Amino acid sequence: MQPEDLVRDHTIYACVMGSRAFGLATDASDTDRRGVYLAPTALFWRFEKPPTHVEGPGEERFSWELERFCELALRGNPNILECLHSPLVERLDDTGRELLSLRGAFLSVRAYDTFTRYALGQRRKLDADVRTTGAPRWKHAMHLLRLLMSCRDLLRTGELHLGVGDQREPLLAVKRGEVPWPDIESRMTRLATEAEAALRHTPLPPEPDHARVADFLFRTRRDSALGPVRPN
Repeated sequence: MQPEDLVRDHTIYACVMGSRAFGLATDASDTDRRGVYLAPTALFWRFEKPPTHVEGPGEERFSWELERFCELALRGNPNILECLHSPLVERLDDTGRELLSLRGAFLSVRAYDTFTRYALGQRRKLDADVRTTGAPRWKHAMHLLRLLMSCRDLLRTGELHLGVGDQREPLLAVKRGEVPWPDIESRMTRLATEAEAALRHTPLPPEPDHARVADFLFRTRRDSALGPVRPN
């Protein structure tokens, strides 16, 4: 079975991500598609295991095998957690519906560390741009602000929402280079401080619900191995 066959025939969940999911799309925006496929259990009985992820088929498409996706989500990976919360779902079967029903099981205070670590990495890249060219990559600056807002609000409410709401125009102004870099730096610092304050009173649990996710994965693998139940 070719990797593209896994995506075509075994996708359980597919969505649109990026600017379109965040409410920041413009006429020039790409359509970034992400998905989760369930490799048939029988493929794991071979020496050559199915891939943990597949790029494509087509442009701007990337998919993860279910187990890998769950591993990353349990670690609080920002991209994976946001994928689970996209408002733009394009494909969903019964297994995908159960995966989405587990969204809360993946959330924990770990998100503070993973979101913050990712944000720091992006901030270093922006600072390097400013040192070498005199200006950051404005689109990346916009998305970093959005990520920091998302992290703060997740810690405050215990829920992850992708849409930027009334922050759309201020964020697009950043993307267009209309906001001075010192103002953006100040905003980033304030958002980081607000996230740290929210951490002290967050309703999020200390750890994700590993047992619940493990049970889901076990049952999904077992059902795949047994195959569909045929009536007598």
